[in-house]
Formats: sequence, C-alpha cells, structure tokens
Amino acid sequence: MNTMTNHLLKIDWHHWLERWDFQQSGYLPYREERFQVMLDTLAHLLPESFVAIDLACGPGAISQRLLHRFPQATGIAIDYDPVLLAIGQGVLKTMDNRLRWIEADLAEDAWIEQLGVTQVDAVLTTTALHWLPIDRLVHLYQKLGQIVRPGGIFLNGDHLYFQPHQPTCRLLAEAVQSQQEQQAFQVRSQEDWQQWWQAIGQEAEFKDLLAERNRRFQPRFTEYQPTLAIHQAALQESGFREVSTIWQRFDDRILLAVR
Repeated sequence: MNTMTNHLLKIDWHHWLERWDFQQSGYLPYREERFQVMLDTLAHLLPESFVAIDLACGPGAISQRLLHRFPQATGIAIDYDPVLLAIGQGVLKTMDNRLRWIEADLAEDAWIEQLGVTQVDAVLTTTALHWLPIDRLVHLYQKLGQIVRPGGIFLNGDHLYFQPHQPTCRLLAEAVQSQQEQQAFQVRSQEDWQQWWQAIGQEAEFKDLLAERNRRFQPRFTEYQPTLAIHQAALQESGFREVSTIWQRFDDRILLAVR
C-alpha cells in the first residue's frame, strides 16, 4: 500500500488485527506456543543481528512478534492479500525502519527481485503455504534453497498431513481439529474465519481492497493437503541438509529445514 486514502485513514487497524488473531486462535488454540517455539529456534541458531522473511505474512503476525523479541533483527514481510497487508501495515508500519513490506504473488517469481537482498538468514511462515498447488510449493522451496544462506533456516508452522498409509493418525488429527473448532465456534460462539471476512465486507472503507482481493484470489480459493513427506522431500531436494519436525500436536507441526 504505497499511499493511504482518506477513507483508509479512518479504519481502526488495531481492532481488525485483534479480531483476526482471536478468530485464528479458534482454529489453532496453540498458536502462540507455536510462534514461541519458532522464535526460540531463531534465538538458539542465529546471531543477534539477522534478516528474516515473513513469507505469506498476512497481517504480519510473525514479523510483529519476531521484531519485538529481537531488537537487532530486520524483516521483510511478503503477501498478496491487499486486505491483510493493509491491516498489517496500518498497525505495524515499518517498526522503526526494521520492517519492509512487499506486495507480491508467491505463485510467481517476481517477488524474488523485490527482496532487495540476495540471501537471508531465515524464512518463516505459518498457516499459509497450503494455498499453493503442490507443484508451486515445490518450486517455491527450490527458490528458498537459493535465498537462504548456508547455515540459515526455514521454519514452516502448519498442518503437515500424515501419509495415506497412516489412516488412524489422519482420522485422529481430523477428530481433534473438529473438536477444537466445535468448542471455539459453537460452544463459545467465537467469531470464525468466514464471519470475520463477512464483518470486513460490511465496512465501506474496505470496499476497494476487498474488490481487489476477490479479483486476485477468486480462482484460487482451494486448499491443498501436501503430506509431511512431500514437504520434507521437496526441501531436501532444494538443498536443505537437515529437515525435521521440531514441534507437533497431531498434524499441526513446525518443520525446521537447515540450509
């Protein structure tokens, strides 16, 4: 968002970010624990000063937490959703010139040229890459193998699914997820993802951003379910020498890849 029109200046960005975080917690009750483990990993494996990419950043959940914890770090936040980017920028701004936002489509390679750097120390992403078809996910990992410096790391927190030959594990993970969502959205009447977007749609100030979002994503509203093994194999083929799960609750995992 290069310029901010008068109607966007009227939006309470913090309000919408807080509602976003709250509805996400309904799907991911251990979301903050997952963030904490990812940041702990950075603390153990990287120097105090480093450059990290928040990949498919949404409203910048990783960037916000990372740059608060690591005062000498700098971040690059990349996403293609104009609504979520606007909220993130509206709340976080540049975090004292330590955070740069890039509006780019990860299904294309143009974002790489927009980075402004040839290598980074870390790439982090959460609850995002399942929107990419598997062939594009594999291609993205190949690019990350070039961008992450030797010794650098990639962290992906998401549902990384069990193999088809593990039907009991798959059914168990699905049952637990269903129970969590039922508790959040039916028992506690917590706002869910669809209701959050419906609420955004009632705000006139978001009209243009929503129209642009629909133009970009309408043909793409499909979630994919690559298994953990697919992620691991693709990262290893892309030059990451160590790839392993470092945190897990059923199929909600953090996958660490060391370049």
